[in-house]
Amino acid sequence: MSAKDIFHDAVKIALEKEGWQITADPLSLKFGDAQIYIDLGAEKILAAEKGEQKIAVEIKTFINDSVMFAFHLAIGQFINYQVALENLQPFRLLYLAVPQEVYETFFQSLLARTVLQKYQIKLIVYDPENEVILKWLT
Repeated sequence: MSAKDIFHDAVKIALEKEGWQITADPLSLKFGDAQIYIDLGAEKILAAEKGEQKIAVEIKTFINDSVMFAFHLAIGQFINYQVALENLQPFRLLYLAVPQEVYETFFQSLLARTVLQKYQIKLIVYDPENEVILKWLT
């Protein structure tokens, strides 16, 4: 199992503030001979629809010498997790959680925007200091 990201608890608290119930920390999946650990699994009861929504969240800080290298790792990991979820839990939506500062800078680049669109990567933009979610981008 991989180590928790330094902003793990901030994102967890932010989700709970928005009414999400954390159901897995981490969300563990077995896909063939691969064991996968996605940072969080959560669900929310939707009263109006009389149903529930389930998500998985992979949390990234991008606190690294190279934001580009961290981006490469995050996207590769996201795609692998998406494949596993589509096969094992197709009802669960996968989100990549990124800090506000990185979203407002690197994620506005042509490369990042193009990759996000091409691979239909859903984002949660969070403020780690105030432990809140600022944007849900699908």
